[in-house]
Amino acid sequence: MRSKFVKKLVRMGLLCALSIVLVYLVHFPIFPSAPFLEYDMADVPIFIGAFMYGPASGLVLTAVVSVLQWLLISPQSGWVGAVMHFFATGAFVVAAGLIYRHFHTRKGAFLGLIAGTLSMTLMMIPLNLVFTVHFYGTPAEVVRSMMLPVIIPFNLIKAAGNSVITFLLYKSVGSALRLERGGAASTKGKAEPECGQ
Repeated sequence: MRSKFVKKLVRMGLLCALSIVLVYLVHFPIFPSAPFLEYDMADVPIFIGAFMYGPASGLVLTAVVSVLQWLLISPQSGWVGAVMHFFATGAFVVAAGLIYRHFHTRKGAFLGLIAGTLSMTLMMIPLNLVFTVHFYGTPAEVVRSMMLPVIIPFNLIKAAGNSVITFLLYKSVGSALRLERGGAASTKGKAEPECGQ
């Protein structure tokens, strides 16, 4: 039992490390009018971890990666950026992880990723209205004016893009890391999503 737990921790550590590496390797703005909003793939390993080990483990990954990004990559964003990332990505992993836990199939993964994308996008609305306004000092009217043309589309695109990548890579990354499948091959015709096939 202890060996199993240690292996899980090591594999989750690898996912955290991969998340940080991806931030360095892949980051670019989507909207020229808001170059400070950059797409990155850091959430993909977190989403994979949530699918492999459940939403609680996904939240742990989210917390660790949020702190590491704050300390190592974007200290200028301070603790506010870490908190926003934790709640936004946390909303995703809880929604997607819960659905996939109950519907452990390709369709369940697909529906979970859709629910996660919507949850993250909706979560970023109050987060921006509270944290961007009150802690970053951006006027509330500016944030509201950017909500529909920039902020909401950006978060939809980012979450949806990372969802597609997760869906395609989940099986192959899980195999490469030899992550446990949670008995997916066992019961009542349920199977892992045939990602990357």
